Amino acid sequence: MRFQTVILSGGCCLAFGAAFANAGLLLETGTSVSHLTGDISRISIDLARNSPEILPELLRVVAAALAFAMGALVSGLLIHQPDLDFARPYGRTVSGIGVLFLLSHVTEAASPIPAIALAAFACGIQNSLATRYRGMILRTTHLTGLITDFGTHFGMRLRGIRVPFWKIAVPGVLTAAFVLGGTSAALVFYRWKLDPVLLAGVAYLLAGILWTLAKHLVFRGFFSKGNLEGGKE
Repeated sequence: MRFQTVILSGGCCLAFGAAFANAGLLLETGTSVSHLTGDISRISIDLARNSPEILPELLRVVAAALAFAMGALVSGLLIHQPDLDFARPYGRTVSGIGVLFLLSHVTEAASPIPAIALAAFACGIQNSLATRYRGMILRTTHLTGLITDFGTHFGMRLRGIRVPFWKIAVPGVLTAAFVLGGTSAALVFYRWKLDPVLLAGVAYLLAGILWTLAKHLVFRGFFSKGNLEGGKE
C-alpha cells in the first residue's frame, strides 16, 4: 500500500507540473504542449477555411506535435517499461524535463516555436513515463484517458457492478491535480506577472535532484523486493 501511495503521489505531482507548464505556454503563445487534440482540430478547421493567418499557428502546432512524439520516442528508447522500476533514472529524467522547461523559457522571448517545441518535447517524455497503479495506466499530461476511466468505472458502479472505489478515486484525484496546476499557473501569471514555465523548470529540476538523493540516501530500504512486489498487484 505504501508503494502504491508513492506512485499515486508522484503521479499527482507530475500532473500538477504538466498542467502548470502547459498553462504557461498557452498563456504566452496560445499553443498547448501537453495535449494537442484541440489545437490540431482548430488547425484542421482553418485549413478547410483556407484562412490567411493559418501559417504561424500551423508551424506552432506541427512543432508541438513532432516534438511531443520525439519526447515519447526518447523516453521509450531510454527509460520506459510497463511497470515501475526504481532502478531506472527517474530523478535524472525529471531534472532533464526541468532543464527543457528552462530552455523553453529562455528561448520564448526570441521565438515561440523553439520554446513550444522544447516544452512539448519535455511533456512527451513525461507522458511516456506512464506507469501502472494496480493495473490502471497513469497518464500525467492530459485528461482524456483519466476522464474516460472515471466515467466508465462510475457508470459501471451505477449499474450495480462491483467496481472498487479506488478505480473512481484515482482518476478523480489526478484530474483534480491537473486542474489545480492550470489554475495555479494562471494565478501566478496574472497576479504576480511571473512565467509559469520558468517556475515549472526550476521545480522539476530540484524535484529530480531531491528524488535521486532521497532514493540513494534515505529510501534505499523502502524499495526492497517485498515492497516492489506489493506495488504490482
